[in-house]
Amino acid sequence: MQRRTAKLAALWLVRIVPAAHYAVMYGSNASADLEALVTTVIDCGYKLHVDLGPGLLESVYEAILCHMLEQRGMQVERQKAIPIVWHGMVLNEGFRADLIVNNALLVEIKSLERCAPVHGKQVLTYLRLLSMPLGLLLNFGGATFREGVRRIANDYYGLRPQSRQAAE
Repeated sequence: MQRRTAKLAALWLVRIVPAAHYAVMYGSNASADLEALVTTVIDCGYKLHVDLGPGLLESVYEAILCHMLEQRGMQVERQKAIPIVWHGMVLNEGFRADLIVNNALLVEIKSLERCAPVHGKQVLTYLRLLSMPLGLLLNFGGATFREGVRRIANDYYGLRPQSRQAAE
């Protein structure tokens, strides 16, 4: 019984904290770097939401958030076309990532009254195709920023590196 509990606890940690996978693949400080990156993005998003409030177009929030992150020394790619490779077939513009920060964090921006479950699934699919461990779904349409922040972990991180190589 105790062995089974330990096994479940280990699985739970892997599912909730994929940054552990990130640390194994990119070095021990990579996990802390990713968490610091997430904190910076959320901080900038919060300041943006406080200053401008809800109701603007996604593109406005995206452009300003990109600028804020660049001012903090981050490398940010906006509307990056990501190819999808499936059974040898390549779709050059399978989807467009709103923001990719420091080539390590996917940020999907919405400006809706309330996000639907499909939006979280969309981010998870993007993470799997990019072979990235973590993404943020930021919805600027809510009354408070807190209700619009969703952290999405890729349980399958590291299992399909060929997708990421094809994207680069």
